[in-house]
Amino acid sequence: MPTITSNDGTEIFYKDWGTGQPIVFSHGWPLSSDDWDTQMLFFLAQGYRVVAADRRGHGRSEQVRGGHDMDHYADDLKAVVDHLDLTDAIHVGHSTGGGEVVHYIARHGEDRVAKAAIISAVPPLMVQTDANPEGLPRSFFDEVQAGMAAGRASFFRGFAAGPFYNYNNDPEKTDDAIVDNWVRQGLNGGAIAHYDGIVAFSQTDFTEDLKKITVPVLVMHSEDDQVVPYADSGPKSAALLQNGTLKTYRGFPHGMPTTEAATINADLLEFIKA
Repeated sequence: MPTITSNDGTEIFYKDWGTGQPIVFSHGWPLSSDDWDTQMLFFLAQGYRVVAADRRGHGRSEQVRGGHDMDHYADDLKAVVDHLDLTDAIHVGHSTGGGEVVHYIARHGEDRVAKAAIISAVPPLMVQTDANPEGLPRSFFDEVQAGMAAGRASFFRGFAAGPFYNYNNDPEKTDDAIVDNWVRQGLNGGAIAHYDGIVAFSQTDFTEDLKKITVPVLVMHSEDDQVVPYADSGPKSAALLQNGTLKTYRGFPHGMPTTEAATINADLLEFIKA
C-alpha cells in the first residue's frame, strides 16, 4: 500500500495512476480518495496522471490524534506532491478538499501548480461572524459534532441519505449503493479526525488565501447545495480570486461529483484544456 510520511511523521496513503500532466484530487469530509473514483478513471482514460491521497485520519491514512487542521492538511498535500515530484499540476478539491487546495497553494506557492478547481467548496468562510453575517451559526456545527459523537454510523447514513446528495428532497431517487459507499468511506476513517475536522472546515477563514492565488481557478458550485450554501461560498470565492471563474449549477447537490459526474467531468476537462 503506497504511503508517504509527512513532516510530523504521519503516514499518508495515496494513489498514483498513469502518466502525463498530473491532476491531484483532494476529497471532502469525512470521506477518502475513493470518492474520486469516477473522476480518476475518466481523466486516466484522457491521458492524465491522476493522484489522490487520503487525508490524515481518513481512509487508509494513519489515525493520529492531532493535526486535524488546514495547516496540517496543506502540509500533508505538499508532502505527497514533493514525494511524487509533481509539476505543472492541476489541483481539484471538493468541499473540505477545496479548502485544502486553496490553503495549500497560498501556503506553499504556485511553482508546481498550473490550475485549480474547487467544487462545492468551503471557502471563503462557513461559520457566521461579525465580518461574515451570512454564514451558518456556530451552533449548527456544534450540533453536527454532537450528532456524530452520539453515533457516527447513524449520523453518517442520515447525512448521506439526506442533504449531501439532496435525497431528502426526493427520497425515491435515493441510490442505496451511493449512500452505502459514502458510509463505508466515512467509517474507515477515525472519529477524532472527523470530529476535529468539523472545526477545520467550518472555522478556517480562507479570505486572504484566495486573494494570494494567481493561477486560474474554476469555482464550481450549485445553487441547490444544502451543505455549503451557494451565496456565501462560490460567488464570494470567485470574486476574491485574481483569476477565478464561477460555474453555477442548478438542481445539483453538494455531492455533485458523484451524482452528476458526467457534467462535472466534462466541465473540468474543458477548463483543464483551455
